[in-house]
Amino acid sequence: MTKRNFLAFDLGASSGRAILGSISDGKLTLKEIHRFDNQMVEINGSFYWNIFSLFGELKTGLKKCIHDFGVQPESVGVDTWGVDIALLDRNGMIVGLPYAYRDPRTDTAMEEVFKIVPRKELYLMTGIQLMQFNTLFQLYAYKRDRSPQLEIAKDILFMPDALGYLFSGVKKNEFSIASTSQFLKPGKLEYEQQLFDAIGFDINMMQELVLPGTVLGDIKSEILKETGSAPIPVVAVAAHDTASAIASVPATGRNWAYISSGTWSLMGIESDHPLISEEIQKLNFTNEGGVEGTTRFLKNIMGLWLLQECRRIWSADHNYSWPEMVEMSLNATPFKCLIDPDSREFLNPGDMPAAIKAFCLKTGQPAPETHGEVIRTIFESLALKYRATLDSIRAVSETTIEKIHIIGGGANNELLCQYASNATNLPVYAGPTEATAIGNIMMQAKALGAVSSLEEIRQIIFGSFDTKIFMPEDAENWNTNYQKFKDLIQD
Repeated sequence: MTKRNFLAFDLGASSGRAILGSISDGKLTLKEIHRFDNQMVEINGSFYWNIFSLFGELKTGLKKCIHDFGVQPESVGVDTWGVDIALLDRNGMIVGLPYAYRDPRTDTAMEEVFKIVPRKELYLMTGIQLMQFNTLFQLYAYKRDRSPQLEIAKDILFMPDALGYLFSGVKKNEFSIASTSQFLKPGKLEYEQQLFDAIGFDINMMQELVLPGTVLGDIKSEILKETGSAPIPVVAVAAHDTASAIASVPATGRNWAYISSGTWSLMGIESDHPLISEEIQKLNFTNEGGVEGTTRFLKNIMGLWLLQECRRIWSADHNYSWPEMVEMSLNATPFKCLIDPDSREFLNPGDMPAAIKAFCLKTGQPAPETHGEVIRTIFESLALKYRATLDSIRAVSETTIEKIHIIGGGANNELLCQYASNATNLPVYAGPTEATAIGNIMMQAKALGAVSSLEEIRQIIFGSFDTKIFMPEDAENWNTNYQKFKDLIQD
């Protein structure tokens, strides 16, 4: 069988990679071509993404693939985190740096919008989890603050759409990333006009919605010269990183839940249709677009961001490795204190260890005293949050959940995987770790006819990557502490 090569650009909130995927004889192999840092840029108290630097890194990835590794990919595709947008002027130029979703300008935006569109009505119209950084609230903040950028803006593109546009010159909004915005009708390739009218925003600034696996167009000629690439298409993959990750779950049937574990933990199930009700609205689950008409029914959980931020603060005095941090937690007192990972004070506190200690004291618990105790508090609390989320999914869906698939970088954290199994009393299947890049690659392969369906994609992934299974331990102790944890949850 001829080897087919595809280049995935996978951007997260802390780093980005160019990953080469090669399909041959029904097997997928991966090769990391280029890795680079991605950090929010703070300017005058606001937080932005340096999209121009990111685009430069993507071009470097393509150039290295061709010149350093000797492989001309058949296509490229971009996935990123959700909700954030770039504004374009009438000449097609990006207007300034895009705001990052952790920027504080939306701190009060939800409550202000609820005075125009009540909370329950907004949820029932969109089926999307109400979070202050959703695109709707970001656009409201642009209008409220009379942004000079908005005055000259003509078009809006989500982050992966904007990067795809810089490559191809084609402006489209891919469905899975657009579904994070709180502007789409549930499960439909259609914007909700009423919401644009409610916040006084021109719906014509949005672009045509396209499904995952749509070919946008060929890379622009000037980029071909810069990178040495042949003319190849840019594919709108499942451009939201979680949508790409879920497409790569090596599972059959629907008796499973997933946790896409990284900076965020995205936990949910794959559904044939959106699940929307007043009860689900109170639980604040989201219904985002997936591949081949599926819905990602899930909840955003503050994930390894908690640990990443602690490590950043501690780095001034201690340059801990990830294995060192796990070992430190094992030597700490079990269940000394617990936190609700989704409490608002953990969104972007500046000093995460201090925020964790303050939460514990506020809730009548002893504060963690050592770095190991802080780390253990994070791991145990995340696992118990998974249990609470699983209970909610079972309460509102008809899905029989018999196992959990953990994919993404968090699948490498064997301690967290074991804790997740302990807390949920279910077997946990960990891997693949490069789930997002794999999903990106396989949707490019589908767009170019190398595979034909989501079922075939998952069969190839199952046969190409190992998974590790974790079985529940110490169930009684975890059940006892789960009852304590439930008192802390602030849904």
